[in-house]
Amino acid sequence: MSAKRDYYEVLGVSKSDSIDAIKSQYRKLALKFHPDRNKSPDAPEHFKEISEAYAVLSEPEKRKLYDQYGHAGLEGRYSTEDIFQGARGNFDDIFSNFGAGGFDSIFDSLFGRTGGFGGFSRQRGNDLLYEASLTLEDVFSGKRLDIDVKKNVDCKDCKGSGCAPGTTTETCSACRGQGQVRITRNMGFSTFMTVQPCTKCHGQGRFIPKPCSACRGTGKTKGTKHLSFDVPPGIDSGDYVISGEGDSVPNGPNGDLIVRIRVQPHHLFKRDGADVFYDAKISIADACLGRTIEVPTLEKSEKVKVEEGTQPNAIIKLKGKGLPHSGSRGRGDQYVRLVVDIPTKLSKQQKELLEKLRDTME
Repeated sequence: MSAKRDYYEVLGVSKSDSIDAIKSQYRKLALKFHPDRNKSPDAPEHFKEISEAYAVLSEPEKRKLYDQYGHAGLEGRYSTEDIFQGARGNFDDIFSNFGAGGFDSIFDSLFGRTGGFGGFSRQRGNDLLYEASLTLEDVFSGKRLDIDVKKNVDCKDCKGSGCAPGTTTETCSACRGQGQVRITRNMGFSTFMTVQPCTKCHGQGRFIPKPCSACRGTGKTKGTKHLSFDVPPGIDSGDYVISGEGDSVPNGPNGDLIVRIRVQPHHLFKRDGADVFYDAKISIADACLGRTIEVPTLEKSEKVKVEEGTQPNAIIKLKGKGLPHSGSRGRGDQYVRLVVDIPTKLSKQQKELLEKLRDTME
């Protein structure tokens, strides 16, 4: 692992710069590299690096230690969780003003919804599964699905706040709204500080003085949510994710809704990606003499010319008559296999005609 860069260098500030100057510079860089705004592959790593630098330099105590001892002054004294949790208020102040969320958004962007600082993780709602069956015609044209999902929904009485109607949450007096408390331990000549979630508000920074009786303060009740979404043409069997439409939990991110698509077998066509295959039966006479036949497609019937002397299992391609390509323009092809139908029972007259034909070909 490469050594960490100097925090002042990372932010492009100097040691003499004020907290306000550092905050202003971080805001500019955060706007530039926030993963929700910058889609380049290296943006998350840049964002993580500048956020860690800001978390340290925006806190006077941590900044003083860093100025004196560098990275070594923080290692062993603060965990990654301690560094970011201690700067919660600083992040909230910046990001609440430009629509990227506060500390929780930083948390999600840096470490994912179920990840965390130093092993700490937030509870996340369960993923939900919905199974849908589609026909090949649905795949060809696309389909709008209307489904009802049984899940935890916001309580109607408290609108999801968890508070009794007419009341609101209050700032936790134990942690002063920070959601965590610092514990200092003197060990010989060294002082160690740790940060842990506040036990009074369970790390939320606020508490509910009078819980809603309908949901018992959770803000959630069992219910049903109606969802409508379009299944695009060309889709294949598989699992597709609708982010954030899974189960919800108090003070945590929603799970996802997994839509399991199963494309049913077709009575006429077989599918291979965007291409479809159809078997057309022709008689021996048609194979020998040639003929124009009509074959079905996913849109309408098409006339196909069978050439004289067509061999069994010959393939005719109908260009662009297959399924739409998923996620791109154009369509696949339809392949018509000519299956020569050899009768198992012949009349006396048919046998005589075939024998005469055989004699003329010897």
